[in-house]
Amino acid sequence: MRAEPAGSVNSRKVVVDTNIWISAALSPSGAPAQVVRRVLAGGLPVFSASTFAELEARLWRPKFDRYLSMESRRKILGDLQSAAHWVEVLPQIAAVSYCRDVDDDKFIHAALAAGAKWLVTGDTDLLAVPAMKAITILTANDALIADDFCIQS
Repeated sequence: MRAEPAGSVNSRKVVVDTNIWISAALSPSGAPAQVVRRVLAGGLPVFSASTFAELEARLWRPKFDRYLSMESRRKILGDLQSAAHWVEVLPQIAAVSYCRDVDDDKFIHAALAAGAKWLVTGDTDLLAVPAMKAITILTANDALIADDFCIQS
């Protein structure tokens, strides 16, 4: 396997955890929002059916009614659906568990299926996953200081 140049498509593929997308929507000046802007400007957001379904289900929760209008939620989901690199997670990938919370494995599975280099999360269960050769799992703050995060050539 050869190393990819910094601007290659795989080096720009990013799986963004649900908590980062929602934090970005709720706080436009925070680190998650800065990461989302960088991913949308220079990266390629990756979704599988299950990662998008989780975002959709959580974003529609009534607790967000006072923060985000129905129209803004529809726009967020529509824009992400259009901008996303969609992957199908094959059974052999889905069969492997990496995380102490198996419900979070879907984000690792999506990254592996896409050949994504990055997974950005605020979830301690994902952040506790032992280092992986194929994927770098990091917080929003760490993504912002990573030299090669979402860099195009």
